[in-house]
Amino acid sequence: MALDQSFVGRTYPPTEPYEVGREKIREFAEAVGDANPAYTDTEAARALGHPDVIAPPTFVFAITFKAAGQVVADPQLGLDYSRVVHGDQKFAYNRPLRAGDRLTVTSTIETIRTMAGNDILDIRGEVHDQNGEHVVTAWTKLVARAAEEA
Repeated sequence: MALDQSFVGRTYPPTEPYEVGREKIREFAEAVGDANPAYTDTEAARALGHPDVIAPPTFVFAITFKAAGQVVADPQLGLDYSRVVHGDQKFAYNRPLRAGDRLTVTSTIETIRTMAGNDILDIRGEVHDQNGEHVVTAWTKLVARAAEEA
């Protein structure tokens, strides 16, 4: 059954703040194999004009995808998460994430469409820091595969 188009434009409450930690950044950089010293060395980050280490660009996915969980879990939307695959991801940064940032994410459903029986849901996550400044926008595309016919 197709998702309800009336959900397009629905915005969910901001998440609780997520504090970006140096160790989390280091672990993530190691996991993705990125040896950029700005991710692990405060002095290297300062030499680039940052007050502390910065996170690799895709680090924010873990925060925004968790926030999109509010959309996924909305019982009124009726999304069958057991059939969902991650379709696409993109980011538009105002500045890098930094150790010490306390970030909140506000998720909005941008589009819902059906293609070949699959529901495609685009969610925009607006990420703000502890001062209310916009840091990054993340777009997540989820595809709910069509149910197999018996």
